[in-house]
Amino acid sequence: MRVETSLPIGDLREVGEVAARLEASGYDTITTEETRHDPFLPLAVAAVDTTTVGLATGVAIASSRSPMVAARLGWDLQKASNGRFELGLGTQVEGDEGPVGAPAPAPPPRLEEYVWAVREIWQTWAEAQPLALDGEPCRFEPMTPSSTPDPLDVPPPRISIAADGPGSVRVAGRVADGVRLHPFCTRDYVEASVLPLLEAGLAAAGRDRSSFTIAGGGFVCTGPDDEAVAEAMDRVRYRIGCWGSTRAFWPVLAQHDLVELGERLSHLSESGGWDEMAALIDDDTVRLFAAVGRHDQIVDAIAERFGGISDCVGLGSGPGSGTALDVPPDLLSDIRAT
Repeated sequence: MRVETSLPIGDLREVGEVAARLEASGYDTITTEETRHDPFLPLAVAAVDTTTVGLATGVAIASSRSPMVAARLGWDLQKASNGRFELGLGTQVEGDEGPVGAPAPAPPPRLEEYVWAVREIWQTWAEAQPLALDGEPCRFEPMTPSSTPDPLDVPPPRISIAADGPGSVRVAGRVADGVRLHPFCTRDYVEASVLPLLEAGLAAAGRDRSSFTIAGGGFVCTGPDDEAVAEAMDRVRYRIGCWGSTRAFWPVLAQHDLVELGERLSHLSESGGWDEMAALIDDDTVRLFAAVGRHDQIVDAIAERFGGISDCVGLGSGPGSGTALDVPPDLLSDIRAT
C-alpha cells in the first residue's frame, strides 16, 4: 500500500521546506488540489527541493486549461522532477462547482479526447516531430522548432483521472494510468459500482489491472489516542455531511439505503444549515467511509477498509488524520507493508 499526502500550497515560500520534510518522513507521493490556488506552481517548487518523492496534481480541472497548457506544465514538471510527476485530471462535480469558474464540467467523452490530445502532444515532442492535431477538444497547427520543448531524459508523465461518475471511471480504465477515487466512497460502493466499470474499461482497451493504480476511495481517521481519533471522526463527519448534501453523491448513500439522509442534508444546505449537518452523521456512517483507529490500530483498519480495492491511501491530507508531519514515520512504514 502506497501512502500519499497533500502539500500545503497557501504560501509558495514555505512549499520547498515542507515538501522536503514530507519526503524525509517517508511519504510515497505529495499531491496538490485545484481549490484556492493553482495546483502546478507548488509542485514546481517541490520538484527542485526533493529527490525521491512522487509529485501529482490530485487533481487539476481539465476544463480550466487547454490540453496544450496541461501538456507543457506536465512536460516541464517531469523534467524538473526527473520523472516523478503524475498529471491528475478531473472535472467539476455538478452541484459542487467550486472556485475554478470553468464554464462547465468536461463530460467523460471530452475528457477522453483531452487525455488523447495531451499524449499526442507529448509523443510529438518526444519524437521531435511536427505537431498537428485536428479534433475535439482541440485543434493545433504545426509547431515551429522554437516553440517545441527539448526531449525528456525520462518517459512522459503518467496520467490519472478523478472518478466523479460512471463515465469517468470507464474513461480512466480505457485511457489513463490510474484513477483517483473521491473520498466520498464506501468499500461496498467501490466493490459494487466502481470496480466493475473500471474492469470493463480496462478490458475494452485490452489493458491489465497490474499496471493501473487506484488511489483513495475513503478517509483515514487516526491519531495517537482515543481523543484524537474522536476529533478526527468529527472532522470527517462534517465533510460527509457537506458532500452528502449534493445529489451527485447520492448513489453512494443509496448503496447503504441512506438516500433519506442525503435529502435531509440537502434541505439543510438549502437553508444554510451547514454547521448542523455533522449531527446527522453517526459513528456507524463515519466508519462506512473511513478507516478508524489509533496509531496502534490503524494499520489493520486500513487493510480492512482499503485492502484489495485501493493501491494508495492518503494520510495527513484530509480532515481525518491531522497534519502529515504528525504521522510517525514508523507508522508510514507499517502501512506501506500492508
